[in-house]
Amino acid sequence: MIRGPLNVGDQCRTARAADPSGVLFGLWQGRSHPGCQVVNEPGSLLRNDLVTPAPGPVRDFYPAVFGFTLDGNEDLPGLGFTFLRRPDGHEIGGIIGDKEVPLPSWRTLFAVTDADAAVERSLAAGGTAEPPFDMSYGRMAEITDPFGNTFSVGAPLREQQR
Repeated sequence: MIRGPLNVGDQCRTARAADPSGVLFGLWQGRSHPGCQVVNEPGSLLRNDLVTPAPGPVRDFYPAVFGFTLDGNEDLPGLGFTFLRRPDGHEIGGIIGDKEVPLPSWRTLFAVTDADAAVERSLAAGGTAEPPFDMSYGRMAEITDPFGNTFSVGAPLREQQR
């Protein structure tokens, strides 16, 4: 535990912790402010993925602490990707084993209707972005906001939208 648990008025109970790789994460127990109510829709959170050079300890940690299940992903060979699922089977994110990353970190992916348009809007607002690219799950782009925070956006491929 890094901080907490503590109450934030009547809104929630929260804490900050670190996993075995040293990555910080937050805990949220909603009260009058339940937290995310809209996900997996354009303009909302799609998923969070932990990218780490040593995925073994965290693949043990998150299921033990939260009851998540792990599923491999054969769609992304060589990526070392594992789905994290709640006990009800709902996918909430993943763990990516990447020996090239210097430090482990959580990466956030937001759903958008058009990744190219999201990149254009981010550039106009003072951010930077990598060119969008297509993959099996959709059209993706990595964006860095004017403050240096990096996140990804993803939209279904046009063929998937039909």
